Amino acid sequence: MSPWTLLALPPLPEALVRRLLAPLGDRVDVRVPAARDRDALLAALPEAEIVLGDWTGALALDAAAVAAAPRLAFVQQPSVGVDGHDLGALAAAGVPLANTPGVSAVAVSEWCLAAALALARKLVAGDAAVRAGEWPQQSLQPYELRGRRVGVVGYGPIGAACVELFRALGCQVAFWTRTPREDPSFQDLDALVAGSDVLVVVIALSERTRGLVDPARMKPGALLVNAARGGVVDQAGLVRALREGTLAGAALDVFDTEPPPADDPLRELPNVLLSPHVAGVTPEASGRLLTATVDNLLAAVEGREVDGVVNGVEPAVRRKFTDTSTQ
Repeated sequence: MSPWTLLALPPLPEALVRRLLAPLGDRVDVRVPAARDRDALLAALPEAEIVLGDWTGALALDAAAVAAAPRLAFVQQPSVGVDGHDLGALAAAGVPLANTPGVSAVAVSEWCLAAALALARKLVAGDAAVRAGEWPQQSLQPYELRGRRVGVVGYGPIGAACVELFRALGCQVAFWTRTPREDPSFQDLDALVAGSDVLVVVIALSERTRGLVDPARMKPGALLVNAARGGVVDQAGLVRALREGTLAGAALDVFDTEPPPADDPLRELPNVLLSPHVAGVTPEASGRLLTATVDNLLAAVEGREVDGVVNGVEPAVRRKFTDTSTQ
């Protein structure tokens, strides 16, 4: 059988992409777009049978892109988030879209805990004060997280890991997810948002979750930690709540626009910890990501079921044209 045509979209040098996909051997013909723009993507899609997605979302597959790919049989997204891809269009075309669930759960949950501790213990403010020659030992007023109420929005692998970590610290932890659970720790979203001293957001972005968290509904003096996507939290509302002092602080690894523009008011607020979407970027998580991605691509070309399909299509990948030389 002729090799599968694999279109690789990650923002990496072509030589590195080929080296990372070397375990696939001659089962695939690896190609990359001529440029990192939409025109080049659309030009490359007609021959693509497998697409390895772009985790930045810049080259996501919308409905028009799916329509331009008649041979497409499988999309592997090398990340947990799949926002930007048109899941409905892919499903209608019979194309399974898989992500890599769980590979960054340890990394992101540890970041969420570290961020919450940094806010509560005023680590950034204390560091800045000492560097400026100040010594605010009495005025800084850090506090402990033990015993505080922590709400986790989202209960996938990352959310479950967050629950475990904060609970181990001695916090009172509850969670909400879109599918109600028969679990004493499951709470209604409104109650969770309004009653948490620390609200940790780790739910995937979709049309159902866009603007899901309204900071105006949060408990006065609470902390917000967002490691999901910027669009899950009402960012304009977050800025208002922080400026007005309703919220004590926020830690953000994600933003509406990444990187945030120079005039983004979040850059000027002293009670915000800003992070460059790096919560899940550790050598350990990257290793798990690569392994999961290559394993799934191997499964696809070898006729085995793939893991992590998120758009409701059967996980058996079926080639649309077996003799590409005559099509």
